[in-house]
Amino acid sequence: MRTYRVNILGCRGRGTAAARAYHAHPRTEIVALCDLVEELLNTLGDEVDVSARFTDLDEMIRQTEPDIVAIPTGTEFHYDLCMRVLEHGVNIEVEKPMCVDLIQADAVIARAQEKGVRTAVHHQGRVGASMQAIAGAYKEGKIGELRYIYGSGKGYYGGYGLMNIGTHMINNMLRFGGPPRSVVTQATTDGHPITPDDIVPSPSGMGTIACEHITASLQFDNNVTGTLLQHRFDNMDSSAYAMELYGSEGRLMWRGDQAWWLPQPHFIPDGEHDRWERLESIYPESYQPDSSAAEADYWFVEEYVRALDEGREHECSGLEGRRVLEVLMGVFESAAHGTRVDLPQENREHPLHSWRKEAALKPPSEMPRPYWDWLSTEFERLGR
Repeated sequence: MRTYRVNILGCRGRGTAAARAYHAHPRTEIVALCDLVEELLNTLGDEVDVSARFTDLDEMIRQTEPDIVAIPTGTEFHYDLCMRVLEHGVNIEVEKPMCVDLIQADAVIARAQEKGVRTAVHHQGRVGASMQAIAGAYKEGKIGELRYIYGSGKGYYGGYGLMNIGTHMINNMLRFGGPPRSVVTQATTDGHPITPDDIVPSPSGMGTIACEHITASLQFDNNVTGTLLQHRFDNMDSSAYAMELYGSEGRLMWRGDQAWWLPQPHFIPDGEHDRWERLESIYPESYQPDSSAAEADYWFVEEYVRALDEGREHECSGLEGRRVLEVLMGVFESAAHGTRVDLPQENREHPLHSWRKEAALKPPSEMPRPYWDWLSTEFERLGR
């Protein structure tokens, strides 16, 4: 059984999580780390016992010849780093969202296909233990024919939540509904429909965003519809981050590390018909609960090993990551113009950039990168 050699490019929070998962898996070996900050490089290197530490990614790849390079960096760096790594003909894993717009995502996928390598986007929730339980119950036909999918965020500012947590939720929805055919959005900022003046840079370097509150309606094949909520809450609420599948014979609910099944299509809170049954999470045989690796990150690695063994795409492939980005851009386009947007789009430009240009406005002013500082600045702009 082949052991896959791994490089980690970036040693901050998400890089540490990725390294722990690859370090824990018996079929992957971290052969090198790369970061520009020596302290971060040494801290993670000591934790996962990797002595090969670099500040130059090209030199790292040339010297260590990896099978996979993980790119758990800020979104604004994804495109450039992906393209540099792909020049070496190496499989990549990139943190979500894949890129800041579709032009970048198209270029990454095209280059990977030219080089004959795989791309994966780190939507670990789609392959985590509780989602495996949901997928198993769905495949068994426990809810009959799928009718409707509901997904919600954690309460971030809508546009930022869409680019951050919404990427995970949309990818989860794609697993069951397939590629959506269109999207219609209702969106407001400060209680009014958005205008070009409401277009702002995202926190955390996730590109350009708008919309404080977003409700998006998705149309899938086979008469399946979906609703995606990304509404700003005064207080963050991780318990609101949930997905529900409505079927002709039952319902399934996913919330982080837990999953439930309701063996009937309609929730009736009468004590007899509201009995949700907890589903048992499904883990890889090699997973050790006492390791430092998060189970969803470990599952992501497990899926990559299986995909490379079998010569197929990762469940969270770059193609799926691009579909997620198509939905994100479609939500913004529909919010801007008040129309249904067919997917995938012919025009691959960022719709908010185009809208602001049409209004003869300059690019928006810079804003703080940390979310809470960013939110304070946005509230000042809104006069709150």
